[in-house]
Amino acid sequence: MIARRPLLGAPAMVLAGGARAQAPVTLSLATATPGGGFPAYGAAFAAAVHAADPGLTIEPRNTAGSLENVNLLAEGRVDLGLVAGETATAALAAGRGVTLLFAMYAQPGLFGLRGDSPVRSIAELRGQRIAWGARGSGFVVLARQVTTALGLDMERDFQGVLLDRAGDGPTMVMEGRVAALWGGGAGWPGFVTLARGPQGLRFVAPDAVERARILAADPTLRPMSLPAGSYQGQTEAVDSVGTWSLILARPGLEEEVGYRLAAALHKARGDLGQRLAQASETTAENTVSAVTDPALIQPGVRRFLRGLGLLG
Repeated sequence: MIARRPLLGAPAMVLAGGARAQAPVTLSLATATPGGGFPAYGAAFAAAVHAADPGLTIEPRNTAGSLENVNLLAEGRVDLGLVAGETATAALAAGRGVTLLFAMYAQPGLFGLRGDSPVRSIAELRGQRIAWGARGSGFVVLARQVTTALGLDMERDFQGVLLDRAGDGPTMVMEGRVAALWGGGAGWPGFVTLARGPQGLRFVAPDAVERARILAADPTLRPMSLPAGSYQGQTEAVDSVGTWSLILARPGLEEEVGYRLAAALHKARGDLGQRLAQASETTAENTVSAVTDPALIQPGVRRFLRGLGLLG
């Protein structure tokens, strides 16, 4: 896969009245397997950015998920990539040159079950078939963080299933082929499908004691809550742990392109939320809070955030 590079050398166009339009830029965006949350987000992201800045064109492409996306970015084979949680944090810290473009959304990890399932706790899921997510997905990394912190082994303590397509998981749950689907965040397509299914959707998440144990064992995770009403029939908030998923940029993405993307995303923040509920969390403020070191932010984005007064 070869990324189509921004046309930065092209001159700005002079419009009637003396206004200047910036040169067109086309960028590739690595998402994940069809049916998952990243392709849905990628479509909303591309449409909202283009609406805010018609000179910016984002071309989403399906991949195996977060782990592949990190490698594609580091090798310069895509311009942007959607990367989950700890995979994104590790990629930023690995010294391979990728940078943070913007925060996507919070992803509290949850088990989604059929509404008629008798299971009420993680302990009751031991020994059962669990769809952990697509191969290479950041959700699988999060699942391993959570289970390891609880003293559980994903392979030995569960009958784990890794999916070739994220969209296969909900059907497996509804047909009773797996007891639960691991996922997270508001508006995640797998959980949306389950919620609309004949048996509905119910969540199992770490209880208060388990959350404290997880957070003590793995400081990269944070307490997070899934708001009530995030899914059809969900009347109460669900407390869990999780991480921020991030939009990362390839090494050397031009500063001016980063600035334009940040400006377009800031302008499109309302539109993004209209297109996809969880995308309402894609904000400049959340981007600043998602990393401890501002040097990890793409230079043009960093300049834009300073202009908003969010960075010193």
